[in-house]
Amino acid sequence: MFGESPRWHDGRIWFSDWGANQVIALSTDGSHEVMATVASFPMCIDFLPDGQLLVVDSAQQRLLRRKPDESLVCHADLSGISQKPWNDIVVDERGNAYVNCIGFDFPGGQFAPGLIVLVTPEGTVKQVADDLAFPNGMAISPDGATLVVAESYANRLTAYDIDADGGLSSRCVWADTPGDHPDGICFDAEGAVWYADVGNQRCVRVRQGGEVLATVSLDRGAFACTLSRGHHPRLFVVGQDWAGPEPSQPSGQVVAFPAPAPGAGRP
Repeated sequence: MFGESPRWHDGRIWFSDWGANQVIALSTDGSHEVMATVASFPMCIDFLPDGQLLVVDSAQQRLLRRKPDESLVCHADLSGISQKPWNDIVVDERGNAYVNCIGFDFPGGQFAPGLIVLVTPEGTVKQVADDLAFPNGMAISPDGATLVVAESYANRLTAYDIDADGGLSSRCVWADTPGDHPDGICFDAEGAVWYADVGNQRCVRVRQGGEVLATVSLDRGAFACTLSRGHHPRLFVVGQDWAGPEPSQPSGQVVAFPAPAPGAGRP
């Protein structure tokens, strides 16, 4: 109905279906499996190094974890930091989860800057970045040293160094995206970033500094993207018509494009 947060995991594309309140794993042959149901709201997803699924339960301001027995438990309580909408997540190789909050009610709320928290493997929560203009997609570079976040309202990708303790420092502009409002993002093995753009109905591949390397177009809003690994890489994009937070009828699609390089880094 409304796909978001695609992730390549164990040879399948996992994503949140907001309208169905489900997390779905989609095989490349088109078959699918419902992996979790979150009645409140499965905003975005990623995986711990041991394969356990993490789900941003935005409505309840918490991070859920799917245990090996498939039950969902609270991994971390985010409400003490902010009760505004929580958005994207990316997990590093140590099991540290970075989760961002847009900072204001959307749609309709008055703009306020957003932030990023670090959630440790034990579930402790610490704010590590702030003053972000609608933080959206996040990705960690292939070498594990840099976190990039899409600032949708600032038309740019912003980077931080990841410190030894998991903190973020040395903020800088990774790439300006003039005319675009980057949403979901992912790194490829050549160090470029793909970002999705809802309004312009496309995904764009950029190099650090902003050089545009490739563009693929959809016939509906592109919300987020992920890359397969291995030979014959493909870019998978979740897209749908956008007329507000609750579309009148399902319009979601997962679309695949040939890609020049496979995915790398995280997610």
